[in-house]
Amino acid sequence: MLNIGLIAKREYLERIRTRAFLIATVLIPVLLGGLGFGSGYLAQRTKSEAHIAIVSSDPVFAADLQHELENGKDSRMKVDLELPTPATLPRLNATMRDSSQHFAGYLQIIPPANPGARPTFAYNSHSASDIGTVDALQRAIHSVLTRETLMHHGIAADDTAAIMAPIDIATPQNADTTTAFFGAYLLFILMYMVIMLYGMNTARSIIEEKSSRVFEVLLSTITPDEMLAGKIIGVGAVGLTQIGVWMIAAISIGVYYAGSIAGSSGHAVVSPTQVFFFVAYFIFGFLLYSSIAAALGAMTNSEQELQQLNMFLVLPLAFCMLMLFTIVKSPDSTLSRIVSLIPFCSPLLMNFRISIGAPQVWEIALSFLLMGLTILAILWVASRIYRVGILMYGKKPNLPEILRWLKYS
Repeated sequence: MLNIGLIAKREYLERIRTRAFLIATVLIPVLLGGLGFGSGYLAQRTKSEAHIAIVSSDPVFAADLQHELENGKDSRMKVDLELPTPATLPRLNATMRDSSQHFAGYLQIIPPANPGARPTFAYNSHSASDIGTVDALQRAIHSVLTRETLMHHGIAADDTAAIMAPIDIATPQNADTTTAFFGAYLLFILMYMVIMLYGMNTARSIIEEKSSRVFEVLLSTITPDEMLAGKIIGVGAVGLTQIGVWMIAAISIGVYYAGSIAGSSGHAVVSPTQVFFFVAYFIFGFLLYSSIAAALGAMTNSEQELQQLNMFLVLPLAFCMLMLFTIVKSPDSTLSRIVSLIPFCSPLLMNFRISIGAPQVWEIALSFLLMGLTILAILWVASRIYRVGILMYGKKPNLPEILRWLKYS
């Protein structure tokens, strides 16, 4: 144990004293917080302010639509009303081509062929990527058509406004669902990054020491298994240190601020329960992936060779990213339960399900049990590859050679 502690201490101190560690510890939470909070703030506050024209022979409908676009909840457009004369469209097309006019486009309202039918709408835009204006037009047209239909059926204007008023839905936890999802997604991305980063750090550390032949000196006093355990514990402690700093920063600074800009009532983005399970799943996930990374590092002699084999780390994590959308839509489905119980996916997917409050207690317990058994199996394989591979130089071993290494005692 003394030798394991010494190796772990060396790995830990060597990494936390680097300038890259200090910069990443401060810079990553700042960037993630700025990106997440900034995008959320812009999504809540940004309104379409395009300058458009409405070409219609129905002045009443056009005026209602103009009022909706200029004073609606989602837009503050500047809207001109035009009658469909022969000269109107050529003039609007010329204005749209003139970039100095800042004219986004025009909406044509074509009367229906049969009385009582819905008119046809065609929007001609200066930019094909002007998705925001099109969305604002669709929402405004839907609101105006609904309002006019209700009024044509004899419903008073006040009653129409009451029917179309937005509805606020309170969640059972009395929390803002947008903020809760933001916190769960942020933890997912953070888990993805730290497992990938520190798993690969374990492999790179082995390659560096193989290149410098430090192993040949160390193996005179310690065993390969002790060296492997010390490296995994040391690098893992660095990850826990960095995560601890990030969590403290999130809880003490960003928790309630993010809730306030998202429109909630000061609810935390990350709860203490989420922090606990995040740390627990990080420990298991790191042990799982760092064991694989240690074996890969022992089998390779350079960074280039390691890059060719890192798909064994990337593919399970990429699969988790793909399955995230399935879990968001149906977190309690059979497929979501199965994939979140796969040991290579549990650190990301089961932790995400916990963050959105879906899994049962037996599912969480089973995920830890399966991860623990998988870690023991991978450590057994990795230790045997490691004890032989760290002294192998030159040609990269093939699969039959690696299988022979597993038989060595």
